[in-house]
Amino acid sequence: MHLDHTHDEATAVSADAHRPDGRRRALRIGLGGPVGTGKTATVAALCHALREELSLAVVTNDIYTREDAEFLLKQAVLPPERITAVETGACPHTAIRDDISANLEAVEDLEDEVGPLDLILVESGGDNLTATFSRGLVDAQIFVIDVAGGDDIPRKGGPGVTTADLLVVNKTDLAPYVGSDLARMAADAKAQRAELPVVFQSLRSAEGVTAVAAWVRAQYAAWVAADA
Repeated sequence: MHLDHTHDEATAVSADAHRPDGRRRALRIGLGGPVGTGKTATVAALCHALREELSLAVVTNDIYTREDAEFLLKQAVLPPERITAVETGACPHTAIRDDISANLEAVEDLEDEVGPLDLILVESGGDNLTATFSRGLVDAQIFVIDVAGGDDIPRKGGPGVTTADLLVVNKTDLAPYVGSDLARMAADAKAQRAELPVVFQSLRSAEGVTAVAAWVRAQYAAWVAADA
């Protein structure tokens, strides 16, 4: 189930869209959201869906561990050299919004070491509804919530819910067990986000990450076209 909204504003090539050698750098897409919503599982599913058609890499963020990166490595979603971790040592939003230097270094190192790359996924550590990425770090951002967090989350809003380029409502298969009303969540999300797109997904379903992967492909196509 997904809301059939379109975001008319194509991804724009930013001032730093090229590397010092003149090549177009990788498109950077950030994934943020509260703890336990399924960000890492979504990253893993995207890697499986896109790795045969795009050259991609992943940067994960955790406060004191490399747990998310280790999960991706165990799942063998990409070769090990394409997955790196940032230990933020502070609130997760600090490293994706306030002081992005460690993440910028990580994405630039990946391009230097395994590039050229088409796409880099930057996963934030679990944070709250105010978490957003600096546009100096990513070109587009996905915010992931889940039905177990309560069907009032879209109505509560917050910058992550209202301004992310894509909102993902994850774990829809749990809705009957936790009393979440998906129709209500869809209506509240539309009220908060207007025409910004929303995807409802269950990674346990046959459709899985299909809709999110299609959105990522569209972002990449716009990124390439803008630089043509």
